[in-house]
Order: sequence, then C-alpha cells, then structure tokens
Amino acid sequence: MSEEAPLDHLQPEQELEDKAGVMTKAELVDEVARVVQLTKKQAETIVNIVFDSIVDSLRSGQKIELRGFGSFRLRSRKSRTGRNPKTGEKVEVPSKKIPYFKPGKELKELINKAIVEAGITPGGGTPTDEEHAAGE
Repeated sequence: MSEEAPLDHLQPEQELEDKAGVMTKAELVDEVARVVQLTKKQAETIVNIVFDSIVDSLRSGQKIELRGFGSFRLRSRKSRTGRNPKTGEKVEVPSKKIPYFKPGKELKELINKAIVEAGITPGGGTPTDEEHAAGE
C-alpha cells in the first residue's frame, strides 16, 4: 500500500454500485487473497490474526489506533432500569463495556468522495448542483 492513499485500491465507486449490502468475512478473505496474491487459507489466517489482535487488545483495555482508518476503544454504559418486551416487567440492566469504532479522517474523506462521485446522497437521491459544488 502506498503511504499517500492506502485505501485507494478499493475502487469505492465500483464497490458502491456493485454492493449495496454487507461484506462478509469470507468476502474480506477473498479480497485479501486476491489483492496480495495469497491462498484463501493464508488470507484467512491473516484476517483472523488481525481480528483476534483487536479483540485481545480491547479485552485488556487498550485502545487500537490504525492511522488513516480509525480507532477502536471501549465505552462504558451505566446500569439502568429496562423493560422486558414480552411481559412489560421492569428489569435491572447492569453496567457494561461496549466496543466503539471511530472512523479516521482519511476514511471519512474517501467514503464521502466516493459517495459524491457515485451521485448518492444520504437521503437516497442524487445531489443538487449546490450540494455537488459544495462537495456535500
């Protein structure tokens, strides 16, 4: 990957048009295998190592920062009183830690650039001339 634009090889315009759904882990493994010319088994090992490393770091309370991509961290949720949807009975929900992902500046810019170039707006229509000129 180049240092200037490490995520450019993804061709986001094509990805937005081809896949409006979800990328699965198997599809991610296939993409890694294709891009770096490895076997699927080797690519699967790499993907699993990355995921396991992220989980292990979060488990130990560490923050993970991937420059240009984003960061993973834990957030705390306070205990609260909830409601059982079946019975309507009140239940105590204990405090807990949840993983949180914050996208990096470069990732946000690449996504927004791809959306503008593909002519997609958050509302689902095409951008107006003013939005397009403003880069929204």
